[in-house]
Amino acid sequence: MFVFFDVTCVAFLLSLILTPWVRGIAERLGLVDAPDANRKLHLGAVPRVGGVAVVSSYILALGFILIAPYRHVDIDIPRGLSAAFALAPAASIIFLTGLIDDIRGLSPWQKFAAEVVASVLAYYAGFGIHVMRFHPLSDWLSLPITVLWLVGCSNALNLIDGMDGLAAGVGVFATLTSFVAALVHGNPQLAFVTAPLAGALLGFLRYNFNPASIFLGDSGSLFIGFLLGCFGTMWGQKSATALGMTAPLIALAMPLLDTGLSIVRRVLRRQSIFAGDHGHIHHRLLDQGLTPRRAALLLYGACGLAAVFSLLQDLVHDRFGGLIIILFCAAAWIGVQHLGYSEFGIAGRVFVRSSFRGLVYDQLRLQQFDRQLRQATTLEDAWPVIVSGAQEFGIAGVRLRIGEQYFDSTPGMDAERFWQIRVPLGPGQFVNLALDPTEQVSAVIQASLPKLLEGYFRSAFRTSPEEVLELRTDDVPQ
Repeated sequence: MFVFFDVTCVAFLLSLILTPWVRGIAERLGLVDAPDANRKLHLGAVPRVGGVAVVSSYILALGFILIAPYRHVDIDIPRGLSAAFALAPAASIIFLTGLIDDIRGLSPWQKFAAEVVASVLAYYAGFGIHVMRFHPLSDWLSLPITVLWLVGCSNALNLIDGMDGLAAGVGVFATLTSFVAALVHGNPQLAFVTAPLAGALLGFLRYNFNPASIFLGDSGSLFIGFLLGCFGTMWGQKSATALGMTAPLIALAMPLLDTGLSIVRRVLRRQSIFAGDHGHIHHRLLDQGLTPRRAALLLYGACGLAAVFSLLQDLVHDRFGGLIIILFCAAAWIGVQHLGYSEFGIAGRVFVRSSFRGLVYDQLRLQQFDRQLRQATTLEDAWPVIVSGAQEFGIAGVRLRIGEQYFDSTPGMDAERFWQIRVPLGPGQFVNLALDPTEQVSAVIQASLPKLLEGYFRSAFRTSPEEVLELRTDDVPQ
């Protein structure tokens, strides 16, 4: 046990010494993160390659254990470090990818490609998800699941690294949770790779907690997230529970939840999932009036709670595994509700109030109306279809002018009482839809019906500046 304590202390001291040194070099080289009013919370330029200090401390601490004169210990240290040696090539790719991004910048797809390559290497080095619910997975299924897990963990830590001390603190909690699990299961390989990372991150937090004088950068956040993902695979393989990766997943719940919320939020807003925004969990807490320190401490508490749930799931899964998962999901749901994401509230109301079925029904009605309309070969045939469809959709009335022909389903109607949607079809030609403001018409109908009518007339008829619309019978289904 004291071997693990030694390696943690060595990594901690090395991080305390190396971090200011790396910070000074970064300042001289101009490797700093400039303030950004939209997304970044710091006021001045801050060095952004703190990952170099963390990774250096981690590696040097492992090297110290190899050369330290341990004689009377019951642990085969070289064998215990075998996991670190096996993981080195993949972890090096992740670290160098992040460092290049910190120095020169990479596109999201370039970083993603490097993460996939590193994840594949890690899989073939033995850090794979091979069993789920006691069922072995074939390679064609195990490999993509492993890659998805490792890439997800890497980016989860990277995305939450937007507030002083947050990513490093989350990394400490997740690493210590994996370390405790290693001790419980008698897994020296997992203990050796987790202990020095915990020490390195604790030392780095001395300079990274608010107000931070140095940031992890992508070199640090991607590296930590990737290692945590690999720790999870080692933990999942050793625990051999029916739910396999459930406990490691709970341990990393906070960053993974933030990543999932970010993806769903951006999809709902029709934004790229790689686009940055000001909607992460820590941003929401700051918007609610918390200081960066209090927000970080609150999220540390959430990570501590997740660690407790994770270890309980690992230890008593046979009797209370299902209950623990239910309680954890309930706690996570309550937490998300207090963050005030309007997108999820609207989406929830859509499903709760059966609006989703209404949207599907509206689309089906529009498709049926479109098919009926395109069977019309003349204006005289099309007009009854338009009037009938408009009445079904809740439209109060329709007016249509094509050349010298004029159709009106609203004779004597007081036009001033109604809202009007006008669809121009050419010089002096139009379709006009009248909506009664006291009647509710689906937003899908209001948005789609005018486009559908315009598409029909422009495809079924042709126009020129001198001529009125003429029927194109060759394009109209007979």
